[in-house]
Amino acid sequence: MRYFNTSSSFDYDASTADWWQRWHIDPWLMLLLLALCLLGLTVLYSASAQSTALIVRQAVSYGIAFIIMMLMAWIPPSVYRALTPTFYVIGVLLLLTVAAIGEVRMGAQRWIRLPGFGSVQPSEFMKLGMPMMCAWWLSKRDAPPSLLPIFASLLLIMLPVALIAKQPDLGTALLVAASGLFVLFLAGLSWWMIGGAVILSVPLAAFAWYFLLHEYQHQRVLTLLNPDADIQGAGWNIIQSKTAIGAGGVFGKGYLEGTQSHLAFLPESHTDFVIAAFSEEFGLAGVVLLLMLYIGLLARALYIAATHPDSYCRLLAGAIAMSFFIYVFVNMGMVSGILPVVGVPLPFISYGGTAVVTLMAGFGLLMSIHTHPTYQE
Repeated sequence: MRYFNTSSSFDYDASTADWWQRWHIDPWLMLLLLALCLLGLTVLYSASAQSTALIVRQAVSYGIAFIIMMLMAWIPPSVYRALTPTFYVIGVLLLLTVAAIGEVRMGAQRWIRLPGFGSVQPSEFMKLGMPMMCAWWLSKRDAPPSLLPIFASLLLIMLPVALIAKQPDLGTALLVAASGLFVLFLAGLSWWMIGGAVILSVPLAAFAWYFLLHEYQHQRVLTLLNPDADIQGAGWNIIQSKTAIGAGGVFGKGYLEGTQSHLAFLPESHTDFVIAAFSEEFGLAGVVLLLMLYIGLLARALYIAATHPDSYCRLLAGAIAMSFFIYVFVNMGMVSGILPVVGVPLPFISYGGTAVVTLMAGFGLLMSIHTHPTYQE
C-alpha cells in the first residue's frame, strides 16, 4: 500500500492548515461558497419584490445545504468508492419507480411522494450518482480506456438519462449526461473518438428532433432562433430577459431599482432568470464580479482534481467541477439568448432548495477528497 497525504496542497501556515484539515474544510471553497450564498440572498431580496418569507426559506435551504456539505466532507473517499455501485443502483430503481407511480405535476412525472416528508425528485440524486459510478468503473481500468470500457460507460450513462428525459426533464437529463461524459473525457478519451462522437451527434440530434423531443421543446429551439416570431408568447421570456440585461449598462440602475422584475415584465425573475434581474441592477460590473466568484470556485475545484494522486478521486473531482461549470454556462446562455431555455438554475443565486443541496453535496465530496489522506494500491 502507498500512502498519500493530500494536506501538502495547503499554501499557508502549518498550524492553520492542520486546523482546516482536522475539520475537513477547504477554506478557499468555503469562502467562495459563503460569498455566493450571501450574494444570492441579496439578489433574491430584490428579485422577489422584497419578500422576507422567501429570503428566510432560502436561508434555511443554505443552512441545510452547508450542514450536508460538512457531513459529506467528514466521510472518507474510500467509503464513497465502496458505496458507489449501490448508490447508482438505488438511483436507477428510484427513477423506475417514478416512471411507474411517480407524482405528476404540470404534465411532468418527476417526483415520489413520501408520507410525512413531502416529495423527492430522484433525478437530482443522479447528478452525483452518475459521475461517481463512471469514475468507479473507469478507475479500475487502464487509461486511456479501450472501446469495451467506453461502451459500458455509455450504457451506464444512457440508462438513467433516458429515464429522466422520459419524465420529461431535458435540463436535468443533459446535466446528468454531461457529468458522466466529463468522466470519460478526463479518463483520457482519444481525440479521434471525440471527433467521431461530434460527427455522430448530428444524425442523433436529427433523430431526437423528429422522434424524441416534445412539441414544447421544439418551440424552445425555434424561439431561440427567432424570438421575435412570437413576441407575446414563446419569445416573451427571452426578449424581456435581454431587455433587462441591456438596461443595466456598465454599472446598473442600482440595488432595488430594477424595473423589468419589479414591474413583472421579467418572468421567473427569482429563479431561472435571476441573472437578468441581477444584471439590470448591478450592470456589467456586477456580472463580472459574479463571474470572478464562479471562476475562482471552478479553478479551486479543478486544482483539487489535478493534484490528487488517486484515479477515482481525480476523475470524480474533475467531473464535479466541470458539471458546476455546465450549470453556470447553460443558465447564462439561455438567459442571454444563445441557448434554448431548459430550466437550469444559476448556482447558489436562483431560488430553490433542491439544486442548492445537490450542488453543496458535490462540494462536500470535493472537500472530502481534498482533506482525507488517500491509500492506493
